[in-house]
Amino acid sequence: MNKNDLIAAVSGGSGLSKADAAKAVDGMIDAITASLKNGTEVRLVGFGTFSVSRRAATTGRNPRTGETIQIAASNQPKFKAGKALKSAVN
Repeated sequence: MNKNDLIAAVSGGSGLSKADAAKAVDGMIDAITASLKNGTEVRLVGFGTFSVSRRAATTGRNPRTGETIQIAASNQPKFKAGKALKSAVN
C-alpha cells in the first residue's frame, strides 16, 4: 500500500473526499514528524509508538579498500507495534 492507496482507504472508510483525506493523512504525518524532531514520542494506543533513538558515533571499515572510516552519530526513528496491531496481523 502506498500513500495514494492509504488516502483512498481513508476516504472510503470515513466518507471524506479524497482531497480532505489527503490533507488528514499529510497532517498526521507532519504532526508525527514534528513531534519526533522535537524529541517527543508519539503513542497511538492499540497501534504503536513512534520514538527517536540516538545512534552513537562508531568506527567502520570501507569494504572496498579496507580503510578505517568514522561513522557520525545520528538520530534514528523507531516504531514499536502495539498489542492490538500485533494480534491483528497474527
